[in-house]
Amino acid sequence: MPYNWQEKDWPEFRYDLSGVEDALLDFAERTGRADGLLKGLPEDSRAEAIIDMMAAEAIKTSAIEGELLSRKDVLSSIRKNLGMDVGMPSGDRRAEGAAALMVDVRKNFSAPLSDVTLYEWHRMIMAGSRGLKAGRWRTHAEPMQVVSGPAGKEKVHFEAPPSSRVPGEMKRFIDWFNETGPDGQKEIKKAAVRSAVSHLYFESIHPFEDGNGRIGRAISEKALSQGLGRPVLLSLSRTIEADRKRYYQALQEGQKSNEITPWVNWFVTMALDAQIHAEEQIDFTLNKTRLFDRFRDQLNVRQLQILRRMLEEGPEEFKGGMSAKKYVSITGTSKATATRDLQDLADKGVFVPYGGGRSTGYKVNL
Repeated sequence: MPYNWQEKDWPEFRYDLSGVEDALLDFAERTGRADGLLKGLPEDSRAEAIIDMMAAEAIKTSAIEGELLSRKDVLSSIRKNLGMDVGMPSGDRRAEGAAALMVDVRKNFSAPLSDVTLYEWHRMIMAGSRGLKAGRWRTHAEPMQVVSGPAGKEKVHFEAPPSSRVPGEMKRFIDWFNETGPDGQKEIKKAAVRSAVSHLYFESIHPFEDGNGRIGRAISEKALSQGLGRPVLLSLSRTIEADRKRYYQALQEGQKSNEITPWVNWFVTMALDAQIHAEEQIDFTLNKTRLFDRFRDQLNVRQLQILRRMLEEGPEEFKGGMSAKKYVSITGTSKATATRDLQDLADKGVFVPYGGGRSTGYKVNL
């Protein structure tokens, strides 16, 4: 079976939106609602919500490719890129590069796409990688294939156009992206649809030797932001990473033909899920702000340390809840003090206890 780029109608993508009309409407309404919720936050909390979302995207887009980044390093690097922190560098060039990409995508969302932009993005995400010439299209003669399975029994899921075709294909892609943007000659008015097609189109060319997935998802975010007229507040990669297998299946099926209705349907639904989670993240930030405002002067240094640590992970909170043993490990205090501190937090209504006896655990009461 030929791939999409081998078909005579490449890249004339066709799709039917009748199956996702409600999802598209819901997405549009929720993006407006999320923007309103964000504006209702205090300035410092608003910045925190934005940075948390950018960090989630940086971490999860790397995790999809099997690269694990430290949340602490990514957060630190994002803050430095935004001019909010002048402390020591994180020390992890991969985290710094991922953070730089997130900031650039957000800051320059309205700018037209260009090969210079894509080269720079590639250099960012390839920071720290050895043996790879970053910031240029692939040039190797061997086929660019997406494969899985052990050596000798590999399964080819997709083969991209030969390297010799990449410069021409990418010029056409960049022209298409800019022409389909707001007020373009071929404008695609529904942001989530343009984002979906952009991702599939770029991934089908696979223009770089490595890093195509991360740049493709950045392009999707840029398309959403341009369609909304403001930086989008969500993490596509967080939702994708939660069901990575389905993402690759949908992408593989979408690359078999230029009739891409199933891919667009999947992507729009995924984008809606990402927007719903973004609302939850903003609501979480608001509740967290209220919690600290209410109890800040009633808690000791250890209790504040524990509360901040438990809320670092976002709406999912600290895995497994808090226990006296964890409290001792994090604060360095005695078990007796930890027990008293935890009971005091429960009495004040900051924590909610569960279990009993030696198995007693605590969750934050938001």
